[in-house]
Amino acid sequence: MQHDFLIRLCVFFSLFALLSAVEVFAPRRSLTWSKTHRWLTNWGLSLLNTLTLRALAIALPLLAVGAASDAQSNGWGLFNILNFPIAIEFLLAILVLDFTIWLQHLITHKVPLLWRLHRVHHADPDFDVTTAIRFHPVEIALSMLLKIGLIYLLGPSALAVLVFEVLLNGTALFNHANIRLPTKLDRLIRLVLVTPDMHRVHHSVHRDEHDSNYGFALSIWDRALGTYIAQPRAGHDKMAIGLQWQDTRPTKLSWSLRLPFRAK
Repeated sequence: MQHDFLIRLCVFFSLFALLSAVEVFAPRRSLTWSKTHRWLTNWGLSLLNTLTLRALAIALPLLAVGAASDAQSNGWGLFNILNFPIAIEFLLAILVLDFTIWLQHLITHKVPLLWRLHRVHHADPDFDVTTAIRFHPVEIALSMLLKIGLIYLLGPSALAVLVFEVLLNGTALFNHANIRLPTKLDRLIRLVLVTPDMHRVHHSVHRDEHDSNYGFALSIWDRALGTYIAQPRAGHDKMAIGLQWQDTRPTKLSWSLRLPFRAK
């Protein structure tokens, strides 16, 4: 599909600008660390992740949307064999892809080697919209390889994959945003989508809380599979964010890149 990268980029920056503005005027919590240092580090990681995927595209030219087009043109994948109605196929593709991301997220918490990579995300000492882009480049590359493999097995349409990518990126920005939603609105939204208050629990320093609420887009998987925690035990205003050994080091780019290779 042509221009898919441009479409995703436009949606990403539009949502980022909107949510950043809302964070200024209606913050959920007061930030405790230097926003300048954190944002430079988180954006630095995001830039490295983009470059990593561009490099991956040289060795493996077809990333997510391209892989879907390739599978469709060659008749590969479950959906291309079964020929479901377009609407049903589209809905199933979104659900399967989102569940896979949920399961992948859970596995990164359970497998020690993968947790070493994923804890770069959790090491952010504050929680705002830039936390959504704070991932180690190796984790991003592995995630893309998993996604490509699933797309070839599943055979979804390129449009479904593009919509899912936009949904995943958009909801990740939303549920990491430091914004205050009215309680009733939060309860209503989280019946379907993960809200900031729901996902913030996942960034708690307490192990039982950060081993919960794995969803990025849809909230149904945590509710159905017993990993849902409605509220943090200390309350959102007083809960501690990050890792138990938190200090100023995660606000540094070089330290964050080396974190997976540290013993602690």
